[in-house]
Amino acid sequence: MAKKKKSPGGNTICLNKRAKHEYTIETRFEAGVSLSGWEVKSLREGRGQLVDSYVVFKNDEAWLVGAHITPLISASTHFVTDPRRDRKLLLHRREIEKLTTAVEAKGYTCVALALYWKNGMVKCEIALVKGKKLHDKRADEKEKDWNRQKHREMSVAAR
Repeated sequence: MAKKKKSPGGNTICLNKRAKHEYTIETRFEAGVSLSGWEVKSLREGRGQLVDSYVVFKNDEAWLVGAHITPLISASTHFVTDPRRDRKLLLHRREIEKLTTAVEAKGYTCVALALYWKNGMVKCEIALVKGKKLHDKRADEKEKDWNRQKHREMSVAAR
């Protein structure tokens, strides 16, 4: 019997690591995602990517654009699957209004940070973000290197 593949990070399906590097995260929101059956099966196998995904607001609704869910060959035999289709995000009206005003008036961008399981349903963590300048990225990189070096020195000293 073959071993079942473990998903990385417990309930987390996929992360958008590039967003944390490119943007400064201001506020986070949790949204449900409207998916079809083959997409859920693919996500259970860990076949989702959020690299270039973002959130668009049309007709008082939020849509996840650019998320890629690779279809399983066994689960999607009789459908025409589109791995990069727009997916509807399920949010309360007040949350949508708050996000749209921030994006339109204040110059924020709305980006998807993670997909994860919560009570058997797929949730998407979205955030209002602002773009980082080049010097901000360099400062963050220096801080990461410094923290990594401190941790190494402390572990060597503890031995």
